[in-house]
Parts: sequence; C-alpha cells; structure tokens
Amino acid sequence: MNYKLNRRRVLRSSTALIGLPFLESLGLARPSYASESSPKTPPKRLIFLGMGFGVTADRWYPDVNTVGEDYDLPGVLKPLQRHKKDLSIIQNLMHQYSADGHSGSTFWLTGANRYAIPGQSFHNTVSVDQVAAEVLGEQTRFTSLQLAAKVGYASDGHGPGGSLAWNRSGKPVAGIETPVAAFHKIFSNDTTPLAERKQQLAKHRSVLDTVMTDANAVNRKLDATDKQKLQEYLQSIREIEVRLAKEDKWLTIDKRQPKDPVKEPNESLEGVEEIRMMYDIMVAAMQVDASRVFTYRMPSDSLIQSLGATMTSHTMSHYSEGERRTVSMNRDTTHAKLLAEFIDKLKATRESDGSSLLDHCTITFGSNLSSVHSLNNCPTLIAGGGAGIKQGRHLVMSDRKTPLCNLWLSMLRGSGINAASFGDSTGVIDELFAA
Repeated sequence: MNYKLNRRRVLRSSTALIGLPFLESLGLARPSYASESSPKTPPKRLIFLGMGFGVTADRWYPDVNTVGEDYDLPGVLKPLQRHKKDLSIIQNLMHQYSADGHSGSTFWLTGANRYAIPGQSFHNTVSVDQVAAEVLGEQTRFTSLQLAAKVGYASDGHGPGGSLAWNRSGKPVAGIETPVAAFHKIFSNDTTPLAERKQQLAKHRSVLDTVMTDANAVNRKLDATDKQKLQEYLQSIREIEVRLAKEDKWLTIDKRQPKDPVKEPNESLEGVEEIRMMYDIMVAAMQVDASRVFTYRMPSDSLIQSLGATMTSHTMSHYSEGERRTVSMNRDTTHAKLLAEFIDKLKATRESDGSSLLDHCTITFGSNLSSVHSLNNCPTLIAGGGAGIKQGRHLVMSDRKTPLCNLWLSMLRGSGINAASFGDSTGVIDELFAA
C-alpha cells in the first residue's frame, strides 16, 4: 500500500490500455459489479480547480455595477466568451478566519480557522470535496481524485497540504503530482496476479484488525488530548478500510478497453501543457466514470515560466505596474484559455442520454486569495449544470463578508447531498438558483 513504491513500479510499465465509456448502443456492457451500481441517469460531478496567488484583481473581476446577465467579461477572461452562458462569476465571498497571505488553497475548500485550537499554530477541517465524495464516490473505483503539481507552497502561494483536499480529521490528502502518475493510477491495470492481490488485501485487513483492537484497548488509558490524537489516527485507519473494501470489489474489473480516450503523457510536461493534460485526464476519467469528485491544485511558478517569465509567482503577485503586472495578466488570460478548452471538451463529450458531461458537472475555479496578500473577495468562477445553478450571470453579494462556505453548501445541496451546514456557512446562496 506504499504509494511511492507502487507509483515507481507502475511507472516502469511500458504500455497501458485505456477504458472506454460504457456504450450500450455498441454492446459494451458494464462489468458485473459496475452494472449493479451504474446510474440510470448521468451522475453529478464536482470539480475544484485551485490557483495559488489569486488574480490580477483590478483586471479579473467584472464591473460591480453590471450584475445579472448583462455584463461584460473582463479582458483577461475573454477566452471564456464563447462559454459565457455556461458560467457565472460571484463577488464578495470570503473566509472570515483566513489570515495567511500565502495560503491560497489550504483553507479554500474548508473555511477553517487555523488558530481554532489554543496552543496550536495550525488547524484545519474537512474540505467540501471530501464531504461530496462520501456520497458521490460510493459507486466509483476512486472515491475522489486529488490532482496536484510539484510545487513549493511558499513560492506557489498554495500553503500547507499535498492537494486541495483535507479529510474528516483535518489532515491533508495526498495529491497525484504529475500527469504520468495520474494516467497510470486511473487507467493502467495492475499486472500482479489476482490471487496474489487478494492475498495482499487480506494481509492488510489482518493488520488493520490488530491495530483497531490494540487502539481500543489503549483508548481507555488516555487523557483527553491523547484521545483526540488517537481519534485522528483511527479516522485515517477507517479511510484505509474503506479503500481496501473498494479495492476488493474492483479487483476483477478491468480498467482496459481496446481504445485510448487519452494518450499516455510525456514525463517532461510542465506549466501550460501540464495543466492541459491534467484537464484531458479528468475528462477521460469522467468518460469511464472512474470518479465523480476531482480537485486540482494547479502549478503557478511553472505556469508563468512556461509563458516566458523569469520571475517566481511570489514576485509576480506583488505587482504594481510594469513587468510583474504583465506576467500576472498573462497568467490570468492563460488560465481562462485553458479553462475554455476544458469546457469545450466537456461539452463535446456525450453521456448515454445525449446530454454533455458539462450538463452534469459543476466546476469551481478560484483561490482563497484575491491578490497580493488580500483575503477579501475570493476570485470565484463556477461553470456547468450539475448543481442546478442558473448560469450566465455576474453576482455581487450585498454583504462583502458573505461566507465562501455558503457557496460550498449551495453546491453540496444542488448536487443532491443533504448537508445541514458546512464550515461557517450561514445558508445557501438563493440567487444561484433564481429563475
């Protein structure tokens, strides 16, 4: 179960065959396990795309005086013009507890108070994607998929964490750091004989059973602080148990079909091409219903450097005029271009009922930071029809401190997840669903 060892072994494989969507009209039946749980209607999907150091604030947001459908996309977002009716931009969302100007993604999907526990300098809570995955991920091979880039959090503005995702104990969920690793994890078959894989799973279960028995015995002897630490540990064990149970069910289900919806990536991809390939991998993963919840912590330094910049994204983020501002605006325009291409592909990919992938996806593109070290007015763009949101609008919340968690709660409920609240939410954003 060691991820690094497993990834190295997988990366040595020379070929990989990719799964096709399950096309009933062509006689491609789902495997026996998948057929029992396959949706009769296309499933809801959630995609969270996180930047590091925010945006060029005075160029990214639409004019606050033009709300509703009759607004103009700012110049840096013009590549998204052809999809204007499929997306919305929301202003005046923020996390009241955010205080770290270098954490553009650590608390973005959680809304947690870093200093909530006295005496501790760091605390986090579960991220919205993981709450969604508990429901939407029940029937897929991967409960959720966390994509990331090989970044240093200080320079790329993301903050602590290996991805955008945080588990129920507020601990980081590891991310898949390269397109090659993502490709093989999602699409490459394990060549280990079935009997041996079953034996390995049984061994891991035996170890977990022993650990749980010992932990329950120890728990009675601990003080309150240590009991909390133990509970966090047991939560990690439970997550492993869930993963093992799911692996057992999928052991005999082949990932392979004779055609490739996406080719194996080149190992040298960075910046623009790295993001483009990660988007392609997500589309392909949705085609075969490998997962329904995705997060992607995107690169920043490598992105601007692939565009010709010679500075770090941290230097860029402290723009005023001149080269730094130009680099920042180029970054924004490139993100818009890549997102537009991603939406193109989601629109072009059909579900079994003739609708598009985009019709059933909800994409959020944004950051916990707006610009430089500002934590107000988090840049927030949402697209797709998966959560029932009425798209094609510019919304400006009347309260400048509207919790970003209100959006996360709205998306959960719109996706069929019965959440009473999330983070510091005060309710759903009714305007999102207004006719």
